[in-house]
Amino acid sequence: MSDQDLDGFFSTARVSGRAEAVTLGGESYREDLYHHDDPILADWRGLGFREASARKRRPDFVQELLGDWRELYEEPFRGITIDGVVRDDVWRLAPPSSPDPRPAEAATGLLGMLPPDLGERVRYPLDAPQWRAWSNPEFVIHEVGLRLEELPDDAARAALGVVAASLSPEGFERVAEAMELNAFLGDLTDLPSLMNARSYWFSLFGEPSPGGAWGWQLFGHHVAVNFVSVAGRHVVAPVFLGAEPALSDGARPPLFEARQVLAVELASSFTQEQRAGAVVYTSVLDPAMPAGRLHPADERHVAGAFRDNRVVPYEGLQADALDERQWDLVRAIVEDFHQLLAAPQRALTMREFDARRAETYLSWYGATDGSEPFYLRVHSPVVLAELDHHAGVWLANKLPAAFHVHTTLRHPNGNDYGKAYLSQR
Repeated sequence: MSDQDLDGFFSTARVSGRAEAVTLGGESYREDLYHHDDPILADWRGLGFREASARKRRPDFVQELLGDWRELYEEPFRGITIDGVVRDDVWRLAPPSSPDPRPAEAATGLLGMLPPDLGERVRYPLDAPQWRAWSNPEFVIHEVGLRLEELPDDAARAALGVVAASLSPEGFERVAEAMELNAFLGDLTDLPSLMNARSYWFSLFGEPSPGGAWGWQLFGHHVAVNFVSVAGRHVVAPVFLGAEPALSDGARPPLFEARQVLAVELASSFTQEQRAGAVVYTSVLDPAMPAGRLHPADERHVAGAFRDNRVVPYEGLQADALDERQWDLVRAIVEDFHQLLAAPQRALTMREFDARRAETYLSWYGATDGSEPFYLRVHSPVVLAELDHHAGVWLANKLPAAFHVHTTLRHPNGNDYGKAYLSQR
């Protein structure tokens, strides 16, 4: 069956199984740039984000996606599980003795500088459903809080100052680089009004306090970060970070290169027996995948926007089958996923991860030598972390490529948005 166009950007190629391998070529995104006069770009030029979003939502394909996502958004929150049952033995709130005051101070400073109308728009109750309204396409599904590009420069900087004060320096650098890569894509396509470094929504939840319970959310194209502080313990989940292109021929720093190098090193080290267990599908478009496993927007990842309650059974290789060097590589990958957390908070989170080694599973789709696009998932009672190579949206590659990367991070068993900790206050 030939590939079919779905809405001008998506085709059935990204969800169609194929017997032949999806191989990597030179992997320069520049080979897949549309000409600036191509209608796929030219028809959007000059549109603001609201007008473009309204047009992007019109096709039947997108309306069907939005309907599915709306139903998921309206479900009561439970959390990601392996079988539909949230385990109550996983998360135990252990507040630090000296909560870091800087995130709350930065948030209070932002509120103090905003005029009353913007201060009202940026704030939500701690239990507001808008926590779960984030999404990662470039078109807007839900407007939550304040749009950075609509703010005065000092207010936008203050909002990003809250993000910087809450995350590790290297974590904030990664988030900022993902936002800059969005601007880079806007420059490549000559669509800066749709994709720029401030095409993002920012909001505050609860009353900022070092030892209290509050949080913030930042989301937009290829960036969604949810930060919650409960009695000084920080949760940064769910997280969605991606880029198209993530590898930019030196024009911008590569966003996930270190993580992908670790992943290929790990997969290349598998023994024959380990490979048989870890490799769930031999290709990212393996025709053996069951119906519905490939999603036209999410492709292989299972923990993206609106998937707060998804049932995701374990698959792949149990971590007990790995040797210590391989386990160290898994730990390095998981720690890289948690890089956004401040170092002391990250150490606490990694301690929780280490305690669940016997219940940790690693799954891999694709060749294990780096010659093909791949999908990686690390999954345990306390983490679900994914890296997936995607087909193009604003670039022309119809099949997954290593320069378009999506990553997700979740806290299964009900601690996304810090909700398990919040229930223990």
